[in-house]
Amino acid sequence: MFSRDRWKEIIEVLSGNWFRTVLTAFGVFWGIFILIILLAAGKGFENGVNMEFGDVATNTMFIWTRTATKAYQGMPKDRRFSYRLSDVEDIRRNVPDLRFISPRNQLGGFNGSNNVVRGIKTGAYNIYGDYPEIIKQEPMDITSGRFINYNDIDQNRKVAIIGEGVRNELYDKDEAYLGTYIKIQGVNFMVIGTYKKKSSGGDGEEDQKQIFIPFTAFSQAFNRGDKVGWMAITAIDNTPITNIKSKIFDIVRKNHKIHPDDERAVGHFDLHEEYSRVQRLFVAIRVIAYFVGTLVLLSGIIGVSNIMLIVVKERTKEIGIRRSLGASPWNIRSQILTESVFLTIISGMAGIVFSSLLIYLINLAIDSSGPVDMFANPSVNIGVVSIALTILIVSGLLAGFIPAQNAIKIRPIEALRTD
Repeated sequence: MFSRDRWKEIIEVLSGNWFRTVLTAFGVFWGIFILIILLAAGKGFENGVNMEFGDVATNTMFIWTRTATKAYQGMPKDRRFSYRLSDVEDIRRNVPDLRFISPRNQLGGFNGSNNVVRGIKTGAYNIYGDYPEIIKQEPMDITSGRFINYNDIDQNRKVAIIGEGVRNELYDKDEAYLGTYIKIQGVNFMVIGTYKKKSSGGDGEEDQKQIFIPFTAFSQAFNRGDKVGWMAITAIDNTPITNIKSKIFDIVRKNHKIHPDDERAVGHFDLHEEYSRVQRLFVAIRVIAYFVGTLVLLSGIIGVSNIMLIVVKERTKEIGIRRSLGASPWNIRSQILTESVFLTIISGMAGIVFSSLLIYLINLAIDSSGPVDMFANPSVNIGVVSIALTILIVSGLLAGFIPAQNAIKIRPIEALRTD
């Protein structure tokens, strides 16, 4: 039940020596301030890294061929080999729980020679021969026209989707480009769409300077036959690609007579494994933030406990009088605990408010200055604030428990004799 007299007494006690109270409250304020800022910084780092991944299918693995390092079944070591479309079908047929298998071929590369011509303009770009599923594994925004479809695959259509960077370099600003032709190593391809990559990872400018054409048209135009340069393989949700990649390796090793123990022949990059490692890092960062923030907060709580011990000592005579007039031990204990919790919550809430204000200003600065690498939108959710409030309440009770116990141990007759 609300008691106006009790709260008036609490305010008088805490404001009796306001400088001491402010210094004590600052310890709790600083502890909760540091806790919130550390958690927000960790979240900002997590958001930044997740933005680097963009909408890329993180349950994906990329595999390519390297040199066989062991002789096997009459085949020499140090030999090169190539994947085939039959490998893709074997993997699709024999490995369950796969969502997409996208074979790829590639021309060009960074710092390569000019391989694309339009009129008098030329450029050096990465050219990818792909299937339609690749857009779900390596998401991009189609800014005009369309992406590759299976009619393009089945009919070997020589069509191309170009990046915004390619369009800017090969076309004038207001020039029409859909339906026009570009020459890729002397072969004409009709532009049917433009894209912009969603991911900010890697070299963002180079990501917009790529050209996608149907896998079959690529193979036909550049005499690749049924060869596959590399594959992007995505597992279904709740089945990590990391857990089934050994089955994929076994199939391609068997098909190309690679020694079962040859770990180097099949090159791969497990995006799920890397993403999981990063997520574990974020968990560790949160644990460290809670640990450091709680230690700082604990020092403030110890300060509150000490000041409440001093308050009890100063009010020994008052407590004795109240006990002699019939005040119960619980009444005395609840008074001390209420004062402790009140001081802790007020100072802690001030810490939450000021830390929230600082986070808001940081976000304003980021928005005005542009994206910061590996850091974006530092924030804390309502769950973190609820945890902080819970910590404050529990801490306030702990801080007041020992002083309260000391208060009820005071005998009325001894308290009345105190000067």
